[in-house]
Amino acid sequence: MLMPSLTPAAATPPPAPPHTGGLLALVHGTAGLLTVAALGIALLLVLIIKVRLQPFVALLTVSIAVGLGAGLSVTELFGTVQRSDAVSLIESGMGGTLGHVAVIIGLGTMLGAVLEVSGGAKVLASRLLNLFGERRAPLAMGLTGLIFGIPVFFDVGIFVLAPIVYAAARRGGKSILLYCLPLLAGLSMTHAFLPPHPGPVAAAGLLKVDLGMVILMGIVCGIPAVLAAWAWSAWIGRRIFVAVPQDMVEAAEEAKAALAEEQSAAGVDPPEKPVPLATVLAIIGTPLVLILLATFSSIAFAPSSVRSVIEFFGHPFVALTIALLLAYYLLGIRRGWSRKSLEAVSTASLKPVGNILLVVGAGGVFGAVLKGSGVAQALSETFHDVGLPVIVLSYLISLVLRVAQGSATVAIVTTAGIVAPLLTGSHHSEGFAALVIVAVSAGSIFASHVNDGGFWMVAKYFGISERDTLRTWTVLESVLSVAGFAVAAAVSVFV
Repeated sequence: MLMPSLTPAAATPPPAPPHTGGLLALVHGTAGLLTVAALGIALLLVLIIKVRLQPFVALLTVSIAVGLGAGLSVTELFGTVQRSDAVSLIESGMGGTLGHVAVIIGLGTMLGAVLEVSGGAKVLASRLLNLFGERRAPLAMGLTGLIFGIPVFFDVGIFVLAPIVYAAARRGGKSILLYCLPLLAGLSMTHAFLPPHPGPVAAAGLLKVDLGMVILMGIVCGIPAVLAAWAWSAWIGRRIFVAVPQDMVEAAEEAKAALAEEQSAAGVDPPEKPVPLATVLAIIGTPLVLILLATFSSIAFAPSSVRSVIEFFGHPFVALTIALLLAYYLLGIRRGWSRKSLEAVSTASLKPVGNILLVVGAGGVFGAVLKGSGVAQALSETFHDVGLPVIVLSYLISLVLRVAQGSATVAIVTTAGIVAPLLTGSHHSEGFAALVIVAVSAGSIFASHVNDGGFWMVAKYFGISERDTLRTWTVLESVLSVAGFAVAAAVSVFV
């Protein structure tokens, strides 16, 4: 006699809640996952602001806490000893992010170092000052920050260009704010919106967006933003007088002497003639042009051998390598540098990059844990129900994180992990996704104040009191942030 067939109910058992084997499976359902997310972000802020824990350690700690709290098992988080081929969430988050970001940041950093040590920045600023004249010197300083800021980190740009600001301000006899604020606006815009800087590169990697599209949208939104910041600089610079700080002038001279001594120890002989301006502009522009050409070719051309060649040379890894090799030859070897000198300058430039890469990688871990635990999906559904556009939510989340804990990089990588599910599976174009990255980056620079290292760097380098720094630099960053986001939001309507 045949056994009676199973009923559908008996054949299909009800699905078990996800991650029931977690060590601390405290919550299930959307409400519980949202609670875990809120507590995780609050813990991150406490660890960075109050405990003063290093951001990499704080992000990693919070990632583990959120994963366990949301019900992930220890195996899912860390993998197993028995199976070395099993990739854990922490490994995939760290490796997946740094696999894209580390090469670009490393190449960009070395390129900036060669431009800095060779005197390219000084040549660029001096030529622009001579071209625009005394009356338009603030505009010349702004363009210097804008152009030189593309391959050089924000703090390095201040260190290299501050002596030129001092000289221009002393020659003009006006407030140093008229000269330093446009420069800072240019440096800040490129640092926030354009690769190869860590923020936009990390966001592009986390949201899987073509770097060429990020450059294009960064330029489209960044130029109007920096023009608005320059207008603010001209207005406030005429109303607040800040004298050139004599102690920083002397310190800058000492730093230049120390740099010359380091170059001498490394075997780098200062050349008799300055670097040609055309050479500096060509080296800075090469990777941008190649990457943008590759992006346009993928949109405009059908697959072909020509398109493959363009895309090969326009891949960020290849484009930046070409620019670096050009800098090695044109600014180094052809001007008397030895191979040992090039190696010494390049290696020294990579020392401060480790912290940036670890923070970016930890941000990737945080994003992977949010996705793997279901927290990201719960956040996505909740934000969708709020009714605000994705680009607005991205800006607001990044802005709140920035103001609360100060680090732009932490704000970007944390926000990217939160908003990534809002773009996954949607019908948004890649251009729109790039504009979301611009919005996240814009939020990450809003209202730089006392919890941001950049605030103190600006105040001390240019001799501005804390009160006046809040009235000038903090507002400048807010203008840059709001204007950049406004343009991104407006452009997103048509993309």
